[in-house]
Amino acid sequence: MPSSVIAYMTYDPEAHRLRVHFLSGAIYDYIDVPEEVYLQMKSAKSKGIFLNRKIKGKYAFDKIN
Repeated sequence: MPSSVIAYMTYDPEAHRLRVHFLSGAIYDYIDVPEEVYLQMKSAKSKGIFLNRKIKGKYAFDKIN
């Protein structure tokens, strides 16, 4: 999953939480993200562009680190 901004991401299907670990060291949990959206992001050519267009501003988040 090469990305210029995202180190890796995980998804909790029971809680519908997408956790994104950024290369900067920041970690964010995006809340109530449907599994379908996670799967689309996982297969997106650019994870950062997908995050900016489809997740940021559409789902609440918690900053973990």
